[in-house]
Amino acid sequence: MTADFNPAMANKGPSYGLSREVQSKIDKKYDQDLEERLTEWIIAQCGAGVGQPEAGKTGWQNWLKDGCVLCELINSLSSGNKPIRKIQSSGMAFKQMEQISQFLNAAEKYGITKTDMFQTVDLWEGKDLAAVQRTLMALGSLAVTRDDGTYRGDPNWFHKKSVENRREFSEDQLNEGKCVIGLQMGTNKGASQAGMTGYGRPRQILNNNP
Repeated sequence: MTADFNPAMANKGPSYGLSREVQSKIDKKYDQDLEERLTEWIIAQCGAGVGQPEAGKTGWQNWLKDGCVLCELINSLSSGNKPIRKIQSSGMAFKQMEQISQFLNAAEKYGITKTDMFQTVDLWEGKDLAAVQRTLMALGSLAVTRDDGTYRGDPNWFHKKSVENRREFSEDQLNEGKCVIGLQMGTNKGASQAGMTGYGRPRQILNNNP
């Protein structure tokens, strides 16, 4: 009996040498406690229909790997038109990766910065699941900060992002400010340029002695 051929694994090869060391460091960044918190939020946000992952890193990856749960998550944060219209479970690799990409595009439009965004292979191949956690933490923080009624769950699960403190001034306040600046700078009424020399011209000295 021959094993089924998996084209996704064909070019992956074993991790050894420097690549294994790098992967080990990445794996250490993965936070088990964060996994539990994010799982709790996603289920609260999307509902029980998204299921629940098996405990552990691999179980969490498999839960998110086809992109369906992620797409449901970003859709649940939209009160109007859903950013992803069609969410379909598929066993085909390219379909799964396509849905992950759709989530990433929607998350960027939602306001997640590129520096907080994971790459499709980080999740699908399990290259950097810590980066996936970072993206979802940023998404949760932004949802709590927006406070637009779409967030579900405990708001204390995420830190609110700092919001720019912009002050609006009326036209009268702006004009009043200009007057104050004018008084501080003094006035030039009655001032004259008489007696001043132009740039580059020598100063003339008049001798009044006979």
